[in-house]
Amino acid sequence: MGKLSTHVLDISLGKPGQGVALQLFRIAKPELGAENKGENTGGNRPERILLKTAITNADGRCDGPLLEGEQFQVGRYELVFAAGQYFAQQGIKLPEPNFLDEITLAFGVADASQNYHVPLVMSPWAYSTYRGS
Repeated sequence: MGKLSTHVLDISLGKPGQGVALQLFRIAKPELGAENKGENTGGNRPERILLKTAITNADGRCDGPLLEGEQFQVGRYELVFAAGQYFAQQGIKLPEPNFLDEITLAFGVADASQNYHVPLVMSPWAYSTYRGS
């Protein structure tokens, strides 16, 4: 079985993003036909299910995989990083409101037998990601 991991790099300071709070959500499709059953589905919007919260370590990584084994399944996910909070903790003077406060990376897992590494490279003004292994 594969696993899901992440890594945060702060390119504004040239170092790992230590102490970045993050949340991992699974995005569940609304039940088909629920709108015809009189159920309130919020307009058939996908449901965000919180799976895990974590804070990155000194290397900008989580201490273990975010998901692995049977917990790691094919589907859609979101990683939400508290970038604004992190940059404030670094003493970086930013405008109010921050240009980037929470950074959400929405991605899909097509093969849960593979490793998915979803890093975040960020500054107060920009971010990037890619699929690693």
